[in-house]
Amino acid sequence: MNRLLPNGLRRLALLAAHCDDLAISAGGTLLVICTAHPGIRVDALVLSGGGTVREEEERAALAAFCPGADLRLTVAKIPDGRLPAHWDEAKAAVEELRLRTEPDLILAPHAGDAHQDHRGLAELVPTAFRDHLTLGYEIVKWDGDLGRPNAYQPYDLTIAERKVSLLWDHYPSQRHRPWFDGEAFLGLARIRGIECHARYAEAFYLRKLALDLTGG
Repeated sequence: MNRLLPNGLRRLALLAAHCDDLAISAGGTLLVICTAHPGIRVDALVLSGGGTVREEEERAALAAFCPGADLRLTVAKIPDGRLPAHWDEAKAAVEELRLRTEPDLILAPHAGDAHQDHRGLAELVPTAFRDHLTLGYEIVKWDGDLGRPNAYQPYDLTIAERKVSLLWDHYPSQRHRPWFDGEAFLGLARIRGIECHARYAEAFYLRKLALDLTGG
């Protein structure tokens, strides 16, 4: 398994269409990053849920998933499932995020996601962040759109169980959903772990990568 190791992470940008997208898709990765890089600045944008109980859940959840980070979260009020009809508002929110951060790494939806809100946001990200390393995360759902990702963040059982526990604790509004299930979260993490010679992992889609192989 080939590995690319960053020299250092100082700023992280997170983008999501809905509250809980980031925690479900990349909660383990966030725990790994923020534990390894105390004080890292995390600028996060969630396009829907603003002013509702979903925003309250998201603020508490991301604080737990980003321990010790300098977390700055914006939760907008675009209606769930209506991003295409609010394209200008979504684009403005992404561009506002760009104005306040110069991230070393971005976590965002990937362009092949079957949900129109996720896919729309994935299309907007490179219009504002044109020269940044972006990992497109995956979200298990009824659409059956899981594919063949090409980047992985491995982690151990402690992180995997911590992720599931935090999801359950911080998103009570989602516990009735058929996909909001510890077995589903651990099952996908186990499969992605197999693919990268680890016990558990989260997987991402990498669209473009510029290399510096000088070793400097």
